[in-house]
Amino acid sequence: MRILTGIQSSGALHLGNYFGAMLPAIQLQNEGEAFYFIANYHSMTSLTDARLRRQYTLDVALDFLACGLDPQRCIFWKQSDTPEHTELAWLLSTVTPMGLLERCHSFKDKAARLGDEIGSVNHGLFAYPVLMAADILLYDSNIVPVGKDQKQHLEVTRDIAIKFNHLYGDTFVVPEPRIREEVAVVPGLDGQKMSKSYGNTIEIFGEEKATRKKVMGIVMDSRTPEEPKPDAEKNLVVQLFKLLDSSEGARQEELLRAGGYGYGNLKKAFFECYWNYFASARERRAELAANLDYVNRVLDDGAGKARAVAEKTLKRAKLACGLD
Repeated sequence: MRILTGIQSSGALHLGNYFGAMLPAIQLQNEGEAFYFIANYHSMTSLTDARLRRQYTLDVALDFLACGLDPQRCIFWKQSDTPEHTELAWLLSTVTPMGLLERCHSFKDKAARLGDEIGSVNHGLFAYPVLMAADILLYDSNIVPVGKDQKQHLEVTRDIAIKFNHLYGDTFVVPEPRIREEVAVVPGLDGQKMSKSYGNTIEIFGEEKATRKKVMGIVMDSRTPEEPKPDAEKNLVVQLFKLLDSSEGARQEELLRAGGYGYGNLKKAFFECYWNYFASARERRAELAANLDYVNRVLDDGAGKARAVAEKTLKRAKLACGLD
């Protein structure tokens, strides 16, 4: 079984990234051949600062390795080091119906947020699922861990693969999604999906003082500490707490239900849980940041191994459609 996942280098990684993609990917390292890449091509749809892209790309590498990604058990590399992604994306775009992309919720949501500013809704944003399909199909991926918000893009990948196979013969493996339903959508600080685009994130490796302030500033309803909160399970801090520590999160929920326990207490307890959860990863990240030669070597080695696979798949696809 071959597993693949990618994560964008468009900003600091947060709890939504961690529970939606990173943790499942790390856990799957032992279940098959694992291919994990930093999606810096994809970051170009929203990030235009070259210096920041380089920094965020390095940050993703540090974050993944610090959180437990083992280069001895997976292939880990930068997407831009395998140009086969963009070449295959063109082949796939010629069999992808416009209507399929127009129906993608992610594009419609982002376009609505960006509004009518000229150049804000770019072709890359629209064609994002085609490049994502190329990412996945290049490596004959069987399983793709995705958050619930990316499930539709996986379905688009399947549709594109089936269409290409129908037109040109059996060329691509049709992948299956792997979604952890209990964390299908991680809530952000405003109750929407946690996303860099919404500015509602809790960073995995945020600075202590700033993150504590962000957590303590989460808006709650106006009920006093003394009042019981019978709907405590809906509280977004409780939901986040349960991701970090399910039993302690459940205890916090019961304290709120019973009354005599305020939201300030809840948020303080959550911050301590969050800070302790990533304590060892923070130490590991500091060690990695002091040894960037090792990090770059991991990425370079991974790129070489990834290209060896990608070249074969691209050649197979070009042969199937008459380009070779």
